Amino acid sequence: MDVVPVFENSWTYPPFSGHIDNDGKIFARGSQDMKCVGIQYLEAIRKLKAAQVTLKRTLHISFVPDEEIGGHDGMEKFVKMNEFKALNIGFALDEGMASPNEDFIVFNGERSIWQTHVHCTGQPGHGSLLIPNTAGEKIRYIINKFMDLREEQKRILDGDPKLTIGDVTTVNLNQLYGGVQSNVVPEKLTAVFDIRLAVTVDHVEFEAMINQWCKEAGEGVTIEFEQKNPYVECTKVDASNPFWTAFKAATDELQLKLDIRIFPGGTDSRYIRRVGIPAIGFSPMNRTPVLLHDHDEYIHSDIYLRGIDIYVNIIKAVANV
Repeated sequence: MDVVPVFENSWTYPPFSGHIDNDGKIFARGSQDMKCVGIQYLEAIRKLKAAQVTLKRTLHISFVPDEEIGGHDGMEKFVKMNEFKALNIGFALDEGMASPNEDFIVFNGERSIWQTHVHCTGQPGHGSLLIPNTAGEKIRYIINKFMDLREEQKRILDGDPKLTIGDVTTVNLNQLYGGVQSNVVPEKLTAVFDIRLAVTVDHVEFEAMINQWCKEAGEGVTIEFEQKNPYVECTKVDASNPFWTAFKAATDELQLKLDIRIFPGGTDSRYIRRVGIPAIGFSPMNRTPVLLHDHDEYIHSDIYLRGIDIYVNIIKAVANV
């Protein structure tokens, strides 16, 4: 249910008005992420009920309030509760992303989020001196290592047109803090990196690598994880998964061209897959620029309405496996 905040002054129309312009575009925060799919689910079910369609499986709709801030009090906890286990879920549909071309993007897995704080301690002193063993020297070494990895992954991505951002490990230096004033060498500096590990990365080996960097940087360099997602197996998109077979048959019937990818960010699907339930991320929004979390987020009403009919077909297929 939740959406990200807005910078209202950057919007052409009030972001919570649901303004529809003369071209049929619906401007609203959540029109792509994630009010749209939630309402499309409900409209698809309304159509199925009106047509008196009987499904083989029970269909549950889940709305949670905190996906955009990590889902830690929503789906992460819900999947561990007896109430969730009693639902006996076999398969899940979740959010996807818009596609600017004719393709419909399907996500069967996600990278692991490691938000990493590297604390570097060292000898403090007067800013006019060349003191040895400083926090600044150590944090420079750490930053260079992480940014070298970033550059390596960027070269891999840029060098293969078949790859998308979800296929590589991304590293971004998002926070730097420490020190007390400009003429005092600080005793501690901290760098915060947002790392998204590709599904092909061995987590044990990666952690050993960054621990080795800390050791090489010098004494007093430690790591603290704000978030450290475990490895989660991707949902199979082959004949071994009957739900995928049904999903694919439903989209083939509608002659939809699918593009299967690893999701670049994080969704609540990771918690569902973590407990062994196959999940597919899918938002039926082709011919739509990717504007999630952006200002002037919109979906065209024609795309939105067609998406409802697409979900009708998909729900009928997967709920009758």
